[in-house]
Amino acid sequence: MSAADDPGLPGLPGLPGLPGLPGLPGLAPHVSIVIPVYNEEGILRGSVLELEEKLARFGWSYELLLCENGSRDRTVEIGKELEADHPHVRMLSVGAPNYGLAMKFGISEARGRYVICDEIDLLDTEFYARAMALLERSDTDLVVGSKAMVGSNDQRPLFRRAATRVYNGLLRAVCRYPGTDTHGLKAFRREALLETARRCRLDRDVFASEFVIRAHREGKKVVEIPFAVREKRPPSIRLMTRVPHVLSSVAKLAISVRRTGGDG
Repeated sequence: MSAADDPGLPGLPGLPGLPGLPGLPGLAPHVSIVIPVYNEEGILRGSVLELEEKLARFGWSYELLLCENGSRDRTVEIGKELEADHPHVRMLSVGAPNYGLAMKFGISEARGRYVICDEIDLLDTEFYARAMALLERSDTDLVVGSKAMVGSNDQRPLFRRAATRVYNGLLRAVCRYPGTDTHGLKAFRREALLETARRCRLDRDVFASEFVIRAHREGKKVVEIPFAVREKRPPSIRLMTRVPHVLSSVAKLAISVRRTGGDG
């Protein structure tokens, strides 16, 4: 069953039984930072503290949404401790190992005027600064960090870099997406893209791609910028175990966006 097939939480398909979480007191933040986390007990606390230190130089009001999905270690416990001790942190959980569902839930819960989607092993605040400059000073709706375009610096192992190129080529061929990447970091105007996220029908590994492709097909102004990929640790999920699901989901994605034209 895909996320769209479950009645789930009102206004957010595919989240059965999840309670609404109260917002932070006061005005909505300028920026919401959404980060899915899965079995991250080794780096979660240090990464959050590092990110908070880096964000201080921007002077933004912000919230940090940690979107846990099915962890089997102390990720949830550490996240709740961070939430209790740090007023900017909100710990969310979807209870199942599903990256796309966690990201979609985080976007739905975000209250900021702008939303940044990051990875706990990246936390590239240089991307934040460049993306926010585009969003605040132009008519850009969505900024996508590309690992594959000219000027990027992808320091991952060769096999993972090659897999990214193959995947992106597949999206261009079957979904007619003109960009170079869909799985990089993202920043967008919440008002412009919230309903696009809710219209996405696929989850897990392919949600990020569907989100970007739908935004493009809906006529949103999508801009790619290069960024550097310097992961703090190997990926928590083995790449080869994801291949069958990704191939199947890309086929479903192609059918979905072609039937709806990206707007349904």
